[in-house]
Amino acid sequence: MQKECTRGNMNSPHLNLGHPCFSTKGHGKTGRIHLAVAPGCNISCNYCVRKFDCANESRPGVTSRVQNSEEALQTVRKAKASDIGSKLTVVGIAGPGEPLANKATFETLRGVKRDFPEMILCISTNGLLLPEKIEELAEIGVSHITVTINTLDEKIGAKIYSYVRWEEKTLIGPDAARILINNQLAGLELASKAGMTIKVNTVLMPGINDQLLYSLGMEIKKRGAHLHNVMPLIPQGKLAHIKAPTQELLANSRCILGSLLPQMTHCQQCRADAIGVL
Repeated sequence: MQKECTRGNMNSPHLNLGHPCFSTKGHGKTGRIHLAVAPGCNISCNYCVRKFDCANESRPGVTSRVQNSEEALQTVRKAKASDIGSKLTVVGIAGPGEPLANKATFETLRGVKRDFPEMILCISTNGLLLPEKIEELAEIGVSHITVTINTLDEKIGAKIYSYVRWEEKTLIGPDAARILINNQLAGLELASKAGMTIKVNTVLMPGINDQLLYSLGMEIKKRGAHLHNVMPLIPQGKLAHIKAPTQELLANSRCILGSLLPQMTHCQQCRADAIGVL
């Protein structure tokens, strides 16, 4: 018999602000607009395959096309004028690359805040640039942030990331992973101090990072995360040979980590240009 799992405090005020990716309470009533304005990326994740003009796939890193900031604002205008416009409460930027490494991200966020001040602004980031960009994000009005943190162990990180571009250098191996992990944790703490609602995504990769998730959960809780989203690996790219986690492994991982933080179990691993009500 499977033991009953702890889900954490899902009634936290941080998780009930009309953001359908952070809470299920608004499902059927609230939706999001993902704007694909960020093609460039500063790290290479071995599980990531970014594709443009791919209409038949639904997963992170996929978009029909990359937009500039003005095109993205026009997308918001059209979406808000549609039949479901009143239910679209969130504008998020999640790729298809790293939002914080693209100037268009900040231009777009400022434009949305100017034209649609009622919209919740959201960013999904790998965290490498988060410490140096947090003040600008707070000044613009970003209230929700997702940071993908897959491990605290630099040797494991070397198996997950092919390289990290940092200060005009391309780093590899544990040294690259160490800088990324340190910046992720520092950025997480700064986002918490700025009053942002924070979700941490962790891609569960069997045989790679599945053994040290509890220590990761403890650390992100200490740094100020409000919600933890353990996502199943989609076998592709350099990790195409790794099998996706079983439903049992995924459920057990969430069960164990639920004693630390509320667990997100409704993630659809959306495209970078997804629009609609969840």
